[in-house]
Amino acid sequence: MAANAIDQTRRMLSLVTYLRERPGAHVADVARAFGITEDELISDLDVLPMCGTSFRGGDLLDIDTDGERIWWRNPDASGESTAEPLRLAADEATALLVAARAVATLPGLREGDRQALLRATAKLEAAAGEVAGASSRLSVTFESEGGVFADVDRAIAERRRLWLRYYSPARDELTERKVDPIRLFAVGHTYMEGWCHLSEARRTFRLDRVAEIRLLDERADPPAIEPRDLSEGLVQPAAEDPEVVVEVGPGGRWVAEYYPHDSAEELPEGGLRITLRTPDPGSLRRLALRLGREGRIVAPVELAESARRAAREALAGYEDQAVEDTAVAGGTVGGGAVESGTVGEQG
Repeated sequence: MAANAIDQTRRMLSLVTYLRERPGAHVADVARAFGITEDELISDLDVLPMCGTSFRGGDLLDIDTDGERIWWRNPDASGESTAEPLRLAADEATALLVAARAVATLPGLREGDRQALLRATAKLEAAAGEVAGASSRLSVTFESEGGVFADVDRAIAERRRLWLRYYSPARDELTERKVDPIRLFAVGHTYMEGWCHLSEARRTFRLDRVAEIRLLDERADPPAIEPRDLSEGLVQPAAEDPEVVVEVGPGGRWVAEYYPHDSAEELPEGGLRITLRTPDPGSLRRLALRLGREGRIVAPVELAESARRAAREALAGYEDQAVEDTAVAGGTVGGGAVESGTVGEQG
């Protein structure tokens, strides 16, 4: 929920500028521009009238809608005529300068945005005086996800197709894909929603699982798709997805807390029989291995047998490794084979 709140805050900040420049904008057009549903947009509009430069009535944003169009009654409320001069404390100016310099180094950042950021940073440095000197001794380095984010953001803005090497944990493999990006959003992690040409369907990609990314010269042309409603979380099984039944002991009850499910029936001795749906039942084999003695897949039968086979193979591999380790520890000294029990008996 916290991630959704952050995402909504960022969107509403952009909405203020967007609506100020488009009086009487149509609800459907604004929702499409921001990649959200009309209900999500109306929810944002319910919050905006509580925002402003102060708590004086004239400074609050007077924005309303009749369900079809959006009107801003006092657009000057956020303008220079009512806003007081911005004042920053030393620590705030330092943090802002460090962040601005770091963002300016992001790969994939649009050049126009980079130049605008550098100009704003120079003005802030001049106003900050000695504080600017202190901030220059600090630096921030973004992890790889930052570069991926910038490339995806640029691809969306320029309507360009992306090429990815993407790690899928369910299959434990890297795949190459061409994707028409639709939007970026954050739910715990940062994700890209896009049309995947490998799957020929809409897919969601977690940015920290992108091993390599390139912007292509091909134009992105995703089909018109209604944005997913993420108010219930990222994982939202569909009614047509295959049904899986899992039985867990007391130590596996956490599965009902972390996995969306249709039902969870109490079993003797504190266990649960959990019925859930997933578009990729095979991905639950990893869950079965993690549960160990605390859980098992009951249905479908094919998946249950596949999980048992994976468990037997994992156990066999563990036992083979244990035997090998014992042989090395008990029968090898300094790289030469020595019969067990003879060490120390030779003069």
